[in-house]
Amino acid sequence: MRPEKQALVEEYIARLNASPFFIVIEYQGLDVEQFSELRGRLAEVGAEVHVVKNRIFRLAAANAGYPELEVKGQLAIVTGEKEISATAKAIKSFAAEFDKPKFQFGFLGEERLDQEQLQQIADLPPLETLRAQLLATVMGPAAKLARVIQEPAASLARVIKARADKEGGA
Repeated sequence: MRPEKQALVEEYIARLNASPFFIVIEYQGLDVEQFSELRGRLAEVGAEVHVVKNRIFRLAAANAGYPELEVKGQLAIVTGEKEISATAKAIKSFAAEFDKPKFQFGFLGEERLDQEQLQQIADLPPLETLRAQLLATVMGPAAKLARVIQEPAASLARVIKARADKEGGA
């Protein structure tokens, strides 16, 4: 392999290893202006998209520890350092406007994701919302338990106060 191609393979190995996920999209039909718009939207959510030759991507993925991948057509690889759901949502909303790109597959850690799973991930609420929902689910019963535990002592205090008021006033 020529040194230039080897350098590209090493660059993509580094990208794949640095990202907790990657998504393979088919971008055929997008013009340069649209592709630049997609890049900008992905940058807003902490992701980037790169067009890479299929052979170079297959070599990089194999060296990064992914199983042999079957890739065909004009594909681009989306990687990021933040959450996959925001990235998938950005791709999905862009595709709704321009009818491109299309999800092919992806990986979250070592788990392969197909088109349907990527669509489901795109429909998830943001990570902060999920955290808030989880916290509310955990805190609701905890707050109720605290009130139940506190109630007997509060009731006893009210009885003692009422008794003291009654004896003090009579």
